Amino acid sequence: MSKDNIQDVVKKSLEKYFRDLGEMQPHNVYEMVVVTVEKPMLEAVMVRAKGNQSHAAEMLGINRNTLRKKLQQHSLL
Repeated sequence: MSKDNIQDVVKKSLEKYFRDLGEMQPHNVYEMVVVTVEKPMLEAVMVRAKGNQSHAAEMLGINRNTLRKKLQQHSLL
């Protein structure tokens, strides 16, 4: 799946979310998306990196300590 495909999936999911809300006002959309996407992304990258946090952090473009903190926040350690 290309970056464009991932963007399309997120966009379509958000459009459906807004439709499902109807007249209700959305709140904390940014946080909702980040939390929803972050855990499966971390899981997939850790599998791809075969559990090597240094390689996973490099793939993600973040510091290893930041990765470790995020893994702990999502109960992935």
